[in-house]
Amino acid sequence: MLVAAPVAGAQTGGLPGGTTTAPTASPSSAPGSYTVHQGATWYGGKTMWGRSTACGNTLTPTTIGVANKTLPCGTQVTFSYGGRSVTTTVIDRGPYHKGYAWDLTKKAAKRLGFLAVGAGAVDATITPPG
Repeated sequence: MLVAAPVAGAQTGGLPGGTTTAPTASPSSAPGSYTVHQGATWYGGKTMWGRSTACGNTLTPTTIGVANKTLPCGTQVTFSYGGRSVTTTVIDRGPYHKGYAWDLTKKAAKRLGFLAVGAGAVDATITPPG
């Protein structure tokens, strides 16, 4: 029996609009993976392009990735929001805003339909590397 747990160190609450979300986890279909519902933001505008991430990647306008404080580099994460989804890998550390567990790159946020919203709760299915 798979027992899933929220991402260690995940923060809750403080989402714009006065909403709060507690991280919840449920088993996913892939072995070892689980889904959480947590706050996300995005980063990676023009001022960030060309910079190296904590995992050794270079941010470009086409980089699809996500920052998380605790998951290992290379962890696959599929985000769902508003009927759309995007699959990314952990390439950086962050976010550093209270209440958020994820920081999507600008391109990932755009594909998810999350760019204009800027911040909110997403479903994230985490598949550990290996």
